[in-house]
Amino acid sequence: MKVSLIVATRGRDRELDALFESLAAQGQPDLEVIVVDQNADDRLAPVMAAWRDRLPLRWERTTRAHANHARNLGLALARGDIVGFPDDDCTVPPGLLARVLDGFAAEPALAILTGPAASPEGGLGSGRWRADAGPIDAANVWTSVIEFNLFLRREVALRLGGFDERLGPGTPLGSTEGNDLVLRALRAGHAARYDPAQRIVHPDKRLTPVAVERAALYARGMGFVLRRHAVPAGVWLPFMVRPLGGILVSALRGRWLAARYYAATLRGRLEGFLTPDAPAGLPLPALAEG
Repeated sequence: MKVSLIVATRGRDRELDALFESLAAQGQPDLEVIVVDQNADDRLAPVMAAWRDRLPLRWERTTRAHANHARNLGLALARGDIVGFPDDDCTVPPGLLARVLDGFAAEPALAILTGPAASPEGGLGSGRWRADAGPIDAANVWTSVIEFNLFLRREVALRLGGFDERLGPGTPLGSTEGNDLVLRALRAGHAARYDPAQRIVHPDKRLTPVAVERAALYARGMGFVLRRHAVPAGVWLPFMVRPLGGILVSALRGRWLAARYYAATLRGRLEGFLTPDAPAGLPLPALAEG
């Protein structure tokens, strides 16, 4: 099977070089890497030139700074049987792509395979992650999916309409687009599975000033997706209660950065959850091949 990796990138070049290094080390013979460049300048030119003869690269440009728009552009151009969407600041551990392809080959009915974030310092990265492998459903999708470690059969991704461009970086609903895509796949009757050993390394930004700045934006996307897919109260209510507890505990301990983070998270989730007409526009129209 051939695998296509779509990398939506903006504002980074050294990190992209590190990602390419990790992809070259995979030793994957049937691979294509589609870079969708959202930069207004030519900062990627030296990186792309350096790797032109070492990786099967395709360099596409877009003037729209919107991660899901860029991913969908790349998806329409992809020719692999399996597609993935690594972030431009990820690195892919040795053997990861072979593990993914083996997982799909072992289960012909499987449409989606996911894994957790790994921290550069070791162990799991930011987020709550399931410990056990197994099928993904509407209750456990929240601890099973991150966009940069999400692999799909290409024909399924196209049929689902790719990523919803109402969501994700570059929009007011700044995250959870991967969970939304998986939930739409489950609604359509496709099978998805989580593998905790399928790890991709990504910078861990939790409880930093940058994370606090982005917390409400990212949380708004999660609240929206929780409402859009009408998950039971037993699923969505803990996502409102936990940050409230985080505010109280952090304040009592004098951890004011953490308290601000949890307050922004709670505010964003509530704002997203209360968005009118969240289910509107489903199902998305299929994406056409480019």
